[in-house]
Amino acid sequence: MIVIAHLSDVHLDGGPRALERTRAVMEYLDALPYDLDAVLVSGDIADNGAAHEYEQARKALDSRHPTVVCPGNHDERRAFRRGLLGEEDNPSGGPVDQVLRGDGFVLAVCDSSVPGEHHGMLEDSTLDWLDGILDDTPHEVPVLVAFHHPPVPLHTPYVDGIRQFGEERLAALAERHPHLRAFLCGHAHTAAVTTFAGRPLLVAPGVVSTLRLPWERQDGPEHHVHMDEPPAVAFHVLGDDGRLTTHYRVVVERR
Repeated sequence: MIVIAHLSDVHLDGGPRALERTRAVMEYLDALPYDLDAVLVSGDIADNGAAHEYEQARKALDSRHPTVVCPGNHDERRAFRRGLLGEEDNPSGGPVDQVLRGDGFVLAVCDSSVPGEHHGMLEDSTLDWLDGILDDTPHEVPVLVAFHHPPVPLHTPYVDGIRQFGEERLAALAERHPHLRAFLCGHAHTAAVTTFAGRPLLVAPGVVSTLRLPWERQDGPEHHVHMDEPPAVAFHVLGDDGRLTTHYRVVVERR
């Protein structure tokens, strides 16, 4: 059995609130009596892309479990590379694409951020990189592909307007690789499950806040999010029978 914890949208800003909520989730994961195969943090690590925010994130996201972190629309690639990946000398401004090869699975983490914009799109270089990862992975090994922006509408107008576009290119790539088992993302600040390119698309809940769904809120931007709902995390489980299951857990902050 393979278990991957998935959190997203911590929006660390140097202040105590986001930090305390992030710490609550990470302490919960570190206290588990089970060694997780991976922890995925799918974007919007910093709130403003500032160096001190990544310093805070580096400490807050430290874990005893293998951890991989990708950028979101609030992140800045060079500061991300310096603060979280340790690339001090003239870090690249290109996509931050990473792969974690575990025992019996591959987690390919793509950078869907577009510098200076809030919507997402996978650059051609990222799609070529992902194609190579899939080509190099034996077909009996499942590959999970992660990024920040969902590539389909989630019926949440505020998020749908800044989702991942150009998704037909990713769908065409997926069609060539049947061992691509699922897509994982964040950005929506709400737990959601749908499909994309014939695979599950599993959306992590937000840590810093929770999006109000259209039928839950009154009109006005001030009603878009719950700030008092507790943070949450997803667990993606690949069973020995090949079945993929996702569980969601709310994390109670310690006072």
